[in-house]
Amino acid sequence: MNPALSDIRILDLTQFEAGTSCTELLAWLGADVIKVEEPKRGEPGRYGRQEKPGIDASYFLLLNANKKSITLNLKRPEARAMFMDMVKQADVVAENHAPGALDKMGLGYDALSAVNPRIIYVSVKGFGTYGPYSQYKAFDMIAQAMGGAMTTTGTPDTPPLKPGPTIGDTGTGVHAAVGILAALWQRQATGKGQRVEVAMQDAVVNFSRVVMRQYYSRGNAVLRSGNEIANTAPSGIFPCKPGGPDDYVYVYCQPVRPHMWESLLHVIGRDDLVGHPEWSDPKWRGAHKDEVNGVVSKWTSTRTKHEAMNALGEAGVPAGACQTAGEIFNDPHLRERGMIVDIKHPTWGDITMPGNPVQLSDSPTTVEPAPLLGQHNAEVYGEWLSLSEVDLTRLKTDGVI
Repeated sequence: MNPALSDIRILDLTQFEAGTSCTELLAWLGADVIKVEEPKRGEPGRYGRQEKPGIDASYFLLLNANKKSITLNLKRPEARAMFMDMVKQADVVAENHAPGALDKMGLGYDALSAVNPRIIYVSVKGFGTYGPYSQYKAFDMIAQAMGGAMTTTGTPDTPPLKPGPTIGDTGTGVHAAVGILAALWQRQATGKGQRVEVAMQDAVVNFSRVVMRQYYSRGNAVLRSGNEIANTAPSGIFPCKPGGPDDYVYVYCQPVRPHMWESLLHVIGRDDLVGHPEWSDPKWRGAHKDEVNGVVSKWTSTRTKHEAMNALGEAGVPAGACQTAGEIFNDPHLRERGMIVDIKHPTWGDITMPGNPVQLSDSPTTVEPAPLLGQHNAEVYGEWLSLSEVDLTRLKTDGVI
């Protein structure tokens, strides 16, 4: 059976992360994603954070799996003409360049839809294409600041803190992928393409909607609460042996699920507290966090974080070890599910990386390494534009590809 998106052709003009994460997800789902890159160095994600001289950065490898790469100098009129010929055969064009950059080159939505009315044109921008901030540039951390993620992360007595995961970038990419799929579905009925726009700030606001609900009752109070959940105990990270910087386990007993608390007491050997009128009351526990957390910490500190997690998890108590990148890459659960995979890249060599988090029963994903710069010139230009090896040699000599 063909992959879910096997008939979808995407011309990928994205760079860095917010756009590339979108097209990578669609490539994992089977779309034919053609990454269109500047001929000399490719998109900045290839070389901006290189760990090995002359070798594509891991940053690029992690965001461009399962794609093809062609080179095309869109500053040249002949190259733009070639691109427009490819647009006629494409389903989607994706970009996350600076506001107005592609319009100035004659490659905006209006120009592309004129040659292919079915084209879906996806733009990822920091603040969108309209509104007071629309001309401002943005990166992940700017979107996180403007979208509420930073002011709700950290503790009340510390400044706002940037979350580690790049939700402003990859989080926006996931939103854009949803928009593309919706536009493709609507095209089935209308026969027409459309613009799809996702602003990074908008995406972060969407991710922050639940934590921001406190505004309705507290106004502009500081909403940072650290690892704990307000008025709930136990809820937070608890120290484990051997006491390293990441040796913690998160434990949470939902107040409206009394069996979780009782199961925890059984696991940690405190059956004497089961049914206790005070300790069984979630409001009492929330008001006596230090005492409650002390009981849990006394037990977790005698076990590793994975031992604690497994003992509690098997008893039905929500718990999770605070895993490092190395632990995640070797997590047996993630490996069995195919979320962590080992691949061989032609220049990097063996690399372990996260795979596709979206699993379709009839469209399994095999993760393929990110392409080398221009690796698929002959294949793609031959298939899309019927160009011969002689043609490609001339175009390369002329600086077009």
